[in-house]
Amino acid sequence: MQRQIFTEEHDAFRATVRTFLDKEVLPYYEQWEKDGIVSRDAWLAAGRQGLLGLAVPEEYGGGGTTDFRYSAVLAEEFTRAGAPGFAVGLHNDIIGPYLTSLATEEQKRRWLPGFCSGETVTAIAMTEPGAGSDLQAIRTTAEDKGDHWLLNGSKTFISNGILADLVIVVARTTPEGGAKGLSLIVVERGAEGFERGRNLDKIGQRSQDTAELFFHDVRVPKENLLGERDGAFLHLMTNLAQERVAIAVAGIAAAEHLLEITTRYVKEREAFGRPLAKLQHIRFEIAEMATECAVTRTFLDRCVADHAEGTLDAVHASMAKWWATELQKRVADRCLQLHGGYGYMAEYPVARAFTDGRVQTIYGGTTEIMKEIIGRSLLA
Repeated sequence: MQRQIFTEEHDAFRATVRTFLDKEVLPYYEQWEKDGIVSRDAWLAAGRQGLLGLAVPEEYGGGGTTDFRYSAVLAEEFTRAGAPGFAVGLHNDIIGPYLTSLATEEQKRRWLPGFCSGETVTAIAMTEPGAGSDLQAIRTTAEDKGDHWLLNGSKTFISNGILADLVIVVARTTPEGGAKGLSLIVVERGAEGFERGRNLDKIGQRSQDTAELFFHDVRVPKENLLGERDGAFLHLMTNLAQERVAIAVAGIAAAEHLLEITTRYVKEREAFGRPLAKLQHIRFEIAEMATECAVTRTFLDRCVADHAEGTLDAVHASMAKWWATELQKRVADRCLQLHGGYGYMAEYPVARAFTDGRVQTIYGGTTEIMKEIIGRSLLA
């Protein structure tokens, strides 16, 4: 079906992104996977190409557009290129909104130029060893010491944790405040008492550095409070819809790409003297996945268009996230099966897509959390 949500400007941007991937990412991606981290040179190259800070006002070095469709193009192209470990989407779509909507003028001038140039890589530290989706269980504390915050605690599974120059830390600032007693405290590279643990060994997206972070009596300037004191819960809820639809966009793009490469494979691969595509079971498998992808794509494009207009709500973002990522997981499994033994070989794109995509139903809110949000809204 012909997609209706993109203009010629978006198509031109897509061509730019593909050129960037061909020149600055794909020749080096295998090495990044081995190293467990993306080169800083790639972040700087992305900044020079104008791929960072798309929604940041031009006065701070950004693209000056709030049209989420450009972010959707980035997510689709990085996914189809098989390069999800370069976390441009995390930087732009998840962390960027906190800085553009909550930062003071002084903070914006201090942080946003580097954010857009690629000199300042960012992370958000929410998850703890004993607290994932349950914000009330967060134990990291930021104690008000008059002229500074004293930060203590630990975080885990933090994307960009090794590279990050600026980390937005979710910390408890009111001891008995529950989820409403949390604040966002920005910790910058080099702060005394801020330590990074090991680069975690994951089954997929190995080039995306994911780390443990530790805070031991870290003195954070008072002016590094982001947003309102004790207001983190509301701030986090406000930005989750964009995070989830961005993950969903990558999910359907991955499923479609897997379907494309598997369709080519079954046409070329022979069994019992004829192409696999001649077998009815194979045709049924392809037909089912193609239909599921087409239906999901239609819904996702509507969500992207709505979000570009500022009308997408949390419930539909949750629907998009759980459905698209679960579809991605199913399609990856079925496509690997259709590749047979070759699908289990790391050199085949379907094998890497299988492991890279598995986290999609987990981060940004698990499938179970998404269903809870949807069900609660319908049965309240």
